[in-house]
Amino acid sequence: MAAGSVMDIVSVAEAIEWQAQHAENAGAPGTAMVVRALLALQDSQAATARRIFSWQGLSLRDAMPLRIAGGIHNLLLTGDEPRLEDIYAGRVASQDEADRLVLELVERHDTRLLPWLDGPPQTNEAGRSASFAAGLLWLAEGRVAPRFEWLEIGASAGINTMMPRYRYDLGGVHVGPQGSPMQITPEWRGAPPPNAEFAFIDARGSDIGPVDLTQREEALRLKSYVWPEATGRMARIDAAIALAKDSPPQIEPMDAGDWVSKELARPQEDGATRVLAHSIMWQYLPDATQDHIEEAMQRAGASATESRPFAHISLETNRETFAHELKVRYWPGGEEAAHLANAHPHGAWVEWLGS
Repeated sequence: MAAGSVMDIVSVAEAIEWQAQHAENAGAPGTAMVVRALLALQDSQAATARRIFSWQGLSLRDAMPLRIAGGIHNLLLTGDEPRLEDIYAGRVASQDEADRLVLELVERHDTRLLPWLDGPPQTNEAGRSASFAAGLLWLAEGRVAPRFEWLEIGASAGINTMMPRYRYDLGGVHVGPQGSPMQITPEWRGAPPPNAEFAFIDARGSDIGPVDLTQREEALRLKSYVWPEATGRMARIDAAIALAKDSPPQIEPMDAGDWVSKELARPQEDGATRVLAHSIMWQYLPDATQDHIEEAMQRAGASATESRPFAHISLETNRETFAHELKVRYWPGGEEAAHLANAHPHGAWVEWLGS
């Protein structure tokens, strides 16, 4: 299948197999086994199984296989099904054995697993903010006022909304407080980003169903969407949880389009740049919401001035190449997006393309 058509998969079985292959290629063979085992549910009478195989629409764009994979991982994290550890740790050599276990677990925990299909996975990842930080350095290199009001949509638990508290090493360029418990050092490819100075004056976000990291059950839910093989990601979530308990991020439960309209209509501080940001979430928004946000940004850009600039930073999937692209626009200065970097979806590496 061509890369450009990947997100248009509508066959449930094809979506499951594609997601399993994607997990394998990303170094998560245990997760791939669990996802592929969903195919064994096709004849099950469990409500969860029936809903999976009656899924309507863009099953891969909806991230349906990852929704239920998160629910299954949650059974391990809560200690209710320790047998799953054998799959994730690579001690199950046969897909048939994994199929039997997943079928048994889904039928046993049917009522508990069914609600995991209600919404897309919350894949909040602090490593993605390394690309954001690099984009801010590029903006701060004489393009806009280097004092940023940070507005993030699809913020989930606000892990990236807390980026003013993180320390980064971006190809030898250091950003953020030195003593932070969140140290983010991606493999840097290409030239380093500009070595500029910037500061945050505010950082807020929104999400249609925000996760409260200070609540154990909600924090476990967020960790459930992390593939167990990704130990570095787990460590970063634990660091984010500790920071949130000290001072929770400001996340408003609200539709992304409505929140953007509200926030961009607020008075803006003189000498500060208002930045709208998002990562790996745009594909989940309905087309009408995407249009609504774009129209609001165009209005904000049209009214931007040298003393009150506006910028848009995104780290999203290119549906033709499947690359995760860091793009930045700013006003005044033109609305053409600069493609500054490609990055690993979880922040393991950043390939800098900007000048």
